[in-house]
Amino acid sequence: MKTLAISTLTICGIDELPGNSAREVTHVLSVLDPDRAELDAFGAYGEHHRVTLRFHDIIDPRPGQIMPAAGHVEEILRFGEGLRETATGRKAGHLLVHCHMGISRSTAAMMALMAQADPAEGEDALFARLREIRPQAWPNSVMIGFADAQLGWQGRLTEALRRHYAHQIEAQPKFRVWMNDLGRKRELEMAL
Repeated sequence: MKTLAISTLTICGIDELPGNSAREVTHVLSVLDPDRAELDAFGAYGEHHRVTLRFHDIIDPRPGQIMPAAGHVEEILRFGEGLRETATGRKAGHLLVHCHMGISRSTAAMMALMAQADPAEGEDALFARLREIRPQAWPNSVMIGFADAQLGWQGRLTEALRRHYAHQIEAQPKFRVWMNDLGRKRELEMAL
């Protein structure tokens, strides 16, 4: 994400936040469950800009839960625009995106930011970069669908997500069980 003058990209889960406090994080995008208490871990971080979004990691409506919505992805992309607008005065930066486990919502958010920042890079290359950042990445398909539409990728991100899921199932067969148990069978069926 050189276009944003961000030299380091990190994706993690809540339990990994304390281990990143000494890494000079300059920007944080937090994606939390709506009922999750505010996190204490950021008290140990230096000065940084942080945006928090609250919705559940689901792909189909569930009673009492908040689905990822187009507006959430719009906020993620506004965050990315803010990174671009402030890039001039920044020589480097460290962007940390996290959710509960660092697997689904955070990886979808990072993918949206990377696709926004580097639209000329091929979608499969972006997913390969995502796997380098977070090998266990399983981006939320609903969020990727919104990002695809809002960024004008005309379905290319969604098709690449299908290939990414297939790669992840082959590389880490445990995903088959995890996603099935989490009610994400539709994403398993998406895999090419």
